Amino acid sequence: MTELKLAHEHRLRLRAQAHRLHPVVRLGAAGLNEAVFHEIDRALRAHGLIKVRAAGAQRAAREDLARAMAERLGAARVQVIGNTVILFRPVPEPVAGAPRALPPPQGGPAASRVLAAGGARSALHRGPTAPRRSPNRGLP
Repeated sequence: MTELKLAHEHRLRLRAQAHRLHPVVRLGAAGLNEAVFHEIDRALRAHGLIKVRAAGAQRAAREDLARAMAERLGAARVQVIGNTVILFRPVPEPVAGAPRALPPPQGGPAASRVLAAGGARSALHRGPTAPRRSPNRGLP
């Protein structure tokens, strides 16, 4: 396959989106092998935009690794910064007749993780609009 080319504005938007992502694939001592290519391909099919951590390689070697990954998988190199390579490939459309994944349930553990991480809270989770009082307020 050939490397996917992106417009400058599209690349900038993807860089902004990738800022909050964590690496989903890490290259080890074995380097790029078939298992790593398979895992990167799986992550690109699932997410579209991923980070790959290539620790231990020199700068020129990391550029070559990023180029090899992008060309082999038909992805675009969004950014190579430090030991991290950001790759993008559009997520394929689901096949007609194939079962679709169900959306995550409302509330539950995922919602509690967002709330615990300081995420935006809905009006239902805010509680009363009156100011909160300290339990010791007004006591001697």
